[in-house]
This record gives sequence, C-alpha cells and structure tokens, in this order.
Amino acid sequence: MINTALSAFGAQVVLATSSDENHPPENVTDGKTETFWLSTGMFPQEFIIRFPDNMKVSLISIHSFNVKRLRIEKNAREEADKFEVVAEKEFEQTENSLQINDITLDGSTATHLRFLILSGYDHFVSVHKVGVQA
Repeated sequence: MINTALSAFGAQVVLATSSDENHPPENVTDGKTETFWLSTGMFPQEFIIRFPDNMKVSLISIHSFNVKRLRIEKNAREEADKFEVVAEKEFEQTENSLQINDITLDGSTATHLRFLILSGYDHFVSVHKVGVQA
C-alpha cells in the first residue's frame, strides 16, 4: 500500500502550532524516522496534513516519542475548518525507542487530517513519521 502522507505524493503540512528550524513540521511527511517535528512545549500541540485530493483513509501509522494522548480529526472540505473526531488514543511510554502506533479508521474520505497532541510524557514531544493508507 502507498503511504499517502508522504510529501512525494503531494501531502503537505499546512499548519503546526510550533516550529523549530532544525526540526520543522514538514519532517513528518518526508517518510524518514531519522527526521522529526519537535514541539516547543506546552499542550495541546497540533499539526494538519493536507492531501492533494479527497482520499479514503483506512489506517494511520504514527512514529513518535513522548506523546501521551493523541486525537485525530478529519475533514473533506477544501478549507481546513470544521473537523470531526475520528480517533483518540493514549500511547504507551517508551524509554529509548520510538512509539509506533497504528490506528484503524472506517475508510471514510478526508482532505485534511488534524493531529492534536493533548498531552505528553515530557514537556517536549516529537513526531517522526505519519503514514496514511487507503
């Protein structure tokens, strides 16, 4: 299956609540776990990924560190507004490795996915990779 969240397929991060010049939000769509987006502390934190077209979403895979609680919302509109909750999950804490979580959805369509990090295990969290499969 194709990882449609990859920037090579036209997906873009169109909003992020924090940005570090060494670890920008665009890193979550580059397909690499070595690069990452780093929050600047405080919660909630969020980022929005926009797809080039309205697409079916069945599975979201997230590689992160220190994320405690995550909510995922979607919309199928041209504008990034009026989102609906599609999943909320508490992640297990890992000591020296990335958290790898797969979240199964109902296969509905989306133009935007909003990822809200509601809490973390530390003041700073990182998201290394987001994958989406139809």
